[in-house]
Amino acid sequence: MRNRPVVGISADRIMSGPHPSHVAGEKYIDAIVDGAHALAVVLPALGARQAAADVLSAVDGLLFTGSRSNVEPHRYGGVPAAPGTLHDAARDATTLPLMRAAIDAGVPVLAICRGFQEMNVVFGGTLHQSVHAAGPYADHREREDDALDVQYGPSHAVRISAGGVLHTLAGLREARVNSLHGQGIERLADGLAIEAVAPDGLIEAVSVAHSRAFALGVQWHPEWKHASDVLSSAIFRAFGDACRDRIRIKRAQAAGLCTQN
Repeated sequence: MRNRPVVGISADRIMSGPHPSHVAGEKYIDAIVDGAHALAVVLPALGARQAAADVLSAVDGLLFTGSRSNVEPHRYGGVPAAPGTLHDAARDATTLPLMRAAIDAGVPVLAICRGFQEMNVVFGGTLHQSVHAAGPYADHREREDDALDVQYGPSHAVRISAGGVLHTLAGLREARVNSLHGQGIERLADGLAIEAVAPDGLIEAVSVAHSRAFALGVQWHPEWKHASDVLSSAIFRAFGDACRDRIRIKRAQAAGLCTQN
């Protein structure tokens, strides 16, 4: 019997030359292996070709990653995107139903950046397609000509909700986070609780209220050099612990079935 949980990591479908490929960034994989102390597997963006129930039976948790692509606006009733906006229909067709199925089944979920936006869409919320052009908000995008350590360096503070999941994990009421996103939450979905807010009022973290297991989404990138940050370390440690709890629950369920038979 294995002791390390298996965490499925969402992949983007991209073209590598003429070849469709399914990829996940190594920084997410590293954070799962070294931060959550779990086994990492990359889940291809195959939509209904791999049934959610089959995926969930094979994993103990799911990480929904950030991406350069945006959720297609028709998924949340938004207006058509600006010309040239990068989308990934294969990812949408995979992650959106899979996330909801996982949360309903009590499988731990950690959603980052695009994954955070997917969580809001899954529960019926909407997105700003360009946060910097939407009223009072700051420009939350990175400058792509900056070095990576600058892009992923602390950008602004977030105010953490008292008594929420993030507050419980690290005991912090404020933290500084990086900021590398163009989209953001417009209307918060029913069933989600606000976990953190930026100084301009933009929602930066949510949890699924009344979830059966860990279900947290953050707009920033805690996977980047996670071990050097208190809040990031706490997030991945708690996610890994929840995945290990999932193993114990499945073992108990299996033992119960064996006893009944």
